[in-house]
Amino acid sequence: MSLWVHVLACAFGLGSWVAVNGLWVELPLIVTVLPEGWDLPSHLTVIIQLANLGPLLVTMAHRLCRGRVRESPVVSGVLALGVLSCVLLATLWRRTSWFLGQERSTAFFALTFFLALLDCTSSVTFLPFMMQLPAKYVTSYFIGEGLSGLVPGLVALAQGVGMAHCVNVSQSSANGSDPGFAIQTEYLPPNFSTEVFFGFLALMTAVSLAAFAALTRVPRTYQLSTENLVPESDSVPSVCYGVDAKGSGGGEERVQSRPLLAKPGHSASQLAFIYGMVVWVNGATNGLLPSVQTYSCMPYGHLAYHLSAALASVANPVACVIAMFRPKRSLVFLGVLCFLGSVFGGYNMAMAAMSPCPLLQGSALGEAIIVMSWVLFTGLLSYVKVMVGVILRDESHSALVWCGAAVQAGSLLGSVTMFPLVNIYHLFQAGDVCSTTCPS
Repeated sequence: MSLWVHVLACAFGLGSWVAVNGLWVELPLIVTVLPEGWDLPSHLTVIIQLANLGPLLVTMAHRLCRGRVRESPVVSGVLALGVLSCVLLATLWRRTSWFLGQERSTAFFALTFFLALLDCTSSVTFLPFMMQLPAKYVTSYFIGEGLSGLVPGLVALAQGVGMAHCVNVSQSSANGSDPGFAIQTEYLPPNFSTEVFFGFLALMTAVSLAAFAALTRVPRTYQLSTENLVPESDSVPSVCYGVDAKGSGGGEERVQSRPLLAKPGHSASQLAFIYGMVVWVNGATNGLLPSVQTYSCMPYGHLAYHLSAALASVANPVACVIAMFRPKRSLVFLGVLCFLGSVFGGYNMAMAAMSPCPLLQGSALGEAIIVMSWVLFTGLLSYVKVMVGVILRDESHSALVWCGAAVQAGSLLGSVTMFPLVNIYHLFQAGDVCSTTCPS
């Protein structure tokens, strides 16, 4: 029975972030089809931020109706909504309509909002439900949360990238003389389609829903104090995704799961430094850089873009695991990691600004550097996010509440800053790997 509950808890946690993580790793194939093209990631960052309406409503309901709001109906509802949205996404994601004089991916945007609503709301409903079980099962839940980022990345790697190659295409001249030739990009099909990938996301979300239904039927023959449900040894994984706002709501309910005693161990200047890191790290990882990932990676080819998206998604749970076994609370050490991660982020942003002719374009070295830069950028800053959350959790209850506010403020500022730069002022230029001519 104990092993079975561990498996159910892990499967339940799998549904917390699998949908949004799956969308990000599938973008290298989607941007070649939908009319927004390379601007699509900047739209997604804004949509995901809007989906934080879900945890806001849940938090308000708990405030206004203390003790009368149960997590089970909300969890069942959002998971069922996630399954339905994935199924509809598999069939409707290519549908477009004209809006404000331009062709828009209305179906994809609407369904993305509902999927983001699931993942955002999971921050404030899934863990409070798991607090009804002993701490050993909560650990299994966090393993599933980590897999929700790892599994889509591995499946996307197996899918392939829709590899492209350059071909000569004959073109007739305007005066009917001898035809000329032009180089065009020809996309090769992936190992399986985007529709199948979205079907896989629907299956994973359905597995999470079934696991949740089974967990609600686990006999509760024990009464435990909530203070003992999350021991100090579980402090690192408990904030691993709680401070990751690519779809996170910051989750005040997660904060309330265990009373936190005030430990005034940091000065005002140190706290200002910590909150500054929270705002900057989340602004960079959830708004600034994701908005321009296509411009940063696509000039190096679809393989580089696909590997950057998939491996960066894997880097987040890996960083959480490292933080769990090798935690370092030194502010100097975290500041150095934040600086190094920002350097890699700056390189990624610089390559996006230089698009369609970034450094070392067309070379294997350039492709390797941009992939590693994205992986290290995500991994280093993810470690910082985890450890900063742990530090603030041990500081006081209000410190962690303000941490959630700083997470959302940083994510929102990053998204709002980049959206007009990408979509209104068009500071970043798209190009074609085959037809773009760059100065030597």
